[in-house]
Amino acid sequence: MFVVGNILLGLATVLDYVLWLYMWVIIARALISWVNPDPWNPIVQFLDRVTEPVLSPIRRRIGWRMGVDLSPLVAILAITFLQFALVQSLKDLALRMN
Repeated sequence: MFVVGNILLGLATVLDYVLWLYMWVIIARALISWVNPDPWNPIVQFLDRVTEPVLSPIRRRIGWRMGVDLSPLVAILAITFLQFALVQSLKDLALRMN
């Protein structure tokens, strides 16, 4: 049973790192959007391609408030919730199996 616990712990750790990295990608995109980025820049294109599938549905639901795009903030809050709820639950379950 300890093998399953170790696998779950590894899965939770990798998921935590992926969520953390994606949060920083969203922050980078939000910071770049404050300036007038070159749309042909490969970094700007990468940030748009990676974050748009998550930010676009949020933007459609909440829209723009007072001329500000709040979708990055909502996405970061959702990622933080997943880190506390899902990742921590997986880690607790894994530790109970050991």
